[in-house]
Amino acid sequence: MPTISLCMIVRDEEKVLGRCLSNVKDIADEIIIVDTGSKDKTKEIASLYTDKIYDFEWIDDFSAARNFSFSKAKMDYIMWLDADDVIDKDNQKKLLRLKSSLDLSTDIVMMKYNIAFDDDGNPTYSYYRERFMKRSSNFKWEGAIHEVITPRGNIKYSDIVIMHKKIEVNDPDRNLRIFQKLIAEGKVLDTRQKYYYARELYFHEKYIDAIKQFKEFFDSDDKWIENSINACLDLSRCYMKLGNVKEALNSLFKSFMYDSPRAEICCEIGYIKMEKQKYHEAIFWYELAAGMKYSIQNGGFSSVDCYGYIPYMQLCVCYDKLGNYLIANEYNDKAGEIKPNDKNYLANKKYFQQRIGKYAN
Repeated sequence: MPTISLCMIVRDEEKVLGRCLSNVKDIADEIIIVDTGSKDKTKEIASLYTDKIYDFEWIDDFSAARNFSFSKAKMDYIMWLDADDVIDKDNQKKLLRLKSSLDLSTDIVMMKYNIAFDDDGNPTYSYYRERFMKRSSNFKWEGAIHEVITPRGNIKYSDIVIMHKKIEVNDPDRNLRIFQKLIAEGKVLDTRQKYYYARELYFHEKYIDAIKQFKEFFDSDDKWIENSINACLDLSRCYMKLGNVKEALNSLFKSFMYDSPRAEICCEIGYIKMEKQKYHEAIFWYELAAGMKYSIQNGGFSSVDCYGYIPYMQLCVCYDKLGNYLIANEYNDKAGEIKPNDKNYLANKKYFQQRIGKYAN
């Protein structure tokens, strides 16, 4: 059976670290904790699970810290987690089964990462991340911020799910600050960093700067398809914030150059059409989204709700605006099949019970 080194970088994680380590203590053969400057009881909690605790001076570089943690690993495979990651009982069992059956010819194992949830705990935003790496393959983290390991070799996709469940919000300006520091130091951002820097500018409502940065990203030759599609979506939102509907739509249509339409893009086009009260056109795009099959094995960010719940709810609104309450109610019922406790579905259900009753009479 292959052995596993769990490698983590932490800082002031006393509220969540014990939760994370208790989930994985029976799976990992060694636990390596690299602390980047905690002021709380993080290291004290870590010591309950391992004696392999190291200090690393924080230098605004996540890859440097993660690569240091990997350098301490001794087992066959290296696994990484963030302190606010959670592995439920079912996925702990799956991890143990994977460990017992994993062929040493496998270089990397990709696992699903759920990072956002609705009120009922259902995932709303997911993607695959590299999670097990064969130590002898010498994988390295890249990028000071939004760090990544480029998958290569024999890659296995697993149905194991890791959940990212924050208790506290991190410093919202940290990532932008690191990017600006890199640029001030004369560092040239690679294509992937240009994409994430543009996103940070967008998140901070610096829409004109974000548009400029997205354009620099699109001018690069080595763009990853999934980043390109998501950049089209975010660029469109920048233009919408500036009131430029034409360029917003052009940005969304640009995504079709990279791959077949995604439900996230179709929903965004539908939303713009709805905002302009072009309900028949909105219906076309939402029906297209509703008919798409959800899959995240392409490695991109995926909004689960765009493949069912959102288009159904928006189709309900469109048909209601057009006065077709029977079809609107049917789409609301479809949304309710996905989220039976959703407050919007329940409010609509009550509304249509009254509306259709009057309509029938």
